[in-house]
Formats: sequence, structure tokens, C-alpha cells
Amino acid sequence: METNRQKPQGFTLVELLVAMALSLVVLTSVSSAFISQRKTYDAQEQVTEMTQGARAAMEIITREVKLGGFNPVPGATMVGIPYSATQLEIHADLNGDGETDGAASGNDVNEEIIYTHDGANFEIDRNAGSGNQVLAENITAFTFDYLDVDGIATTTAADIRMIEIAITARTAKPDPDYGGYRTYTLTSMVSPPNLAIGL
Repeated sequence: METNRQKPQGFTLVELLVAMALSLVVLTSVSSAFISQRKTYDAQEQVTEMTQGARAAMEIITREVKLGGFNPVPGATMVGIPYSATQLEIHADLNGDGETDGAASGNDVNEEIIYTHDGANFEIDRNAGSGNQVLAENITAFTFDYLDVDGIATTTAADIRMIEIAITARTAKPDPDYGGYRTYTLTSMVSPPNLAIGL
């Protein structure tokens, strides 16, 4: 009588080791791809945040610089943008009361605005009469050049007709694959219309 012998079911030790090795290779590849994608996503998110922050700051500053020298009183004159190498100062008599002293009068809010760069904290500060408020963070440079009607640099407040503003922002965290912080510089030329009155 012949007995039908069946092969034992299951894996041999060698087959099990080969399957584990292949699984480990696949898992390592998937993990590497995920880590790489995550790093790329983080870097792109940082760059997007940096550029949006610089653009938002530039938009606010240029909008307020364009108000420099505004005075609704006929024949009245004022220095809309005084010269300063360390701060960007803007004067505008928005309510027509003949003064722009900001903090001295509750009626003159946002009529005297001062922008400064805090290099120690990497930020642009805005002061509209109630103390410095942070306008933008992660700013490594904030420069402004005063130009006359011909586009030549000037230090005389009465001759200022244009301001060239440059903001250099950096990412919040360094990118090890890039070798440090990524940076972005945005430049804008602003010609406040009220400074041209009387030319």
C-alpha cells in the first residue's frame, strides 16, 4: 500500500530571510523617499512664507510712503518725508488739522509713521505714535535711498521725490541642504505724488 506523502507547508528559514531582506530594502526606499519629500516640502513652505512676508511688508510700506506730504489744506506746505539714514519717516496730514504730531494728539493717528530695522531681532518695526510694533520678521536688511526728481541721491528733504526701498528676508530656519538660510530681496521704487506738488 502506497502512502501519499505531502510536503510540509510553510517557509524555510532561507526563504524567510530573503523575504525579510527584500521587505527591508523596500521599506528603506519608501522611508528615504518620504524623508526627501518632507524636506522639500518644508523648504518650499519656508520660502513661500519668506516671500509672502517680504511682499506684505513692502505693500504696506509703499502704500504709506505714497501718502507722504498729503495735506488737504490749500497752500499749506509740509515736509512729507524727512531725510534720515537710520529710519524711514512719513508725514501726512490726513485729517487736515494742520499738524501731524501723532502721539501728542489723539486726532493724528497714522499721520506720522516711522519704520526702523531692528537688526538684532531681524525685524522691521512700525511706529505710528503708540510705540514700535513688529511689521515683519526674519528681515536681514531694510534699506531706503532718497532720490530727487532726476533720480539722483539726495540728503535734502525738500528735494526728495522718490524713495527706493529694499527688503531682504530670510527663511525662519536654516536649510542644511542649501548651506544656511535662504534669502529673498525685494526692491521697490516709490514716487509719492504729494511730494511733486509745487514743482
